[in-house]
Amino acid sequence: MINTNYKHSELTSKVIGCAMRVNSALGNGFQEVIYQRALQIEMSLADIPFSREFEMPIYYRNNHIGTRRVDFLVDGILSVELKATTKVEDVHFAQAINYLEAYNLETGLLINFGERSLNFKRLKNNKFVEVENV
Repeated sequence: MINTNYKHSELTSKVIGCAMRVNSALGNGFQEVIYQRALQIEMSLADIPFSREFEMPIYYRNNHIGTRRVDFLVDGILSVELKATTKVEDVHFAQAINYLEAYNLETGLLINFGERSLNFKRLKNNKFVEVENV
């Protein structure tokens, strides 16, 4: 599943593997929070560093206007947004891309446990700006 054409492919592959184990054990039909809790357990067992429901500020014209929580921020570089719906809609992609842009993260995953089989998409933030460490 590792594809060197994708940035952070090794990390995304590990997270997807954890999601596959969750999906294999639980199947579909549960609420999103159940999959979130199960994925938290799997990623902990896989020694993947993450923060669950990571809250980040949202700014508009340099004004703090609120906060949003991404389901998982993995290793400080990967946004993981979970869904448990029968079909991923454009609004779900828009939400996941908005998180990447708002947090200036380059790579994300949108994982849906609600379909007959696990559905996941790797996402790329085309507006990503690399920040140099000083």
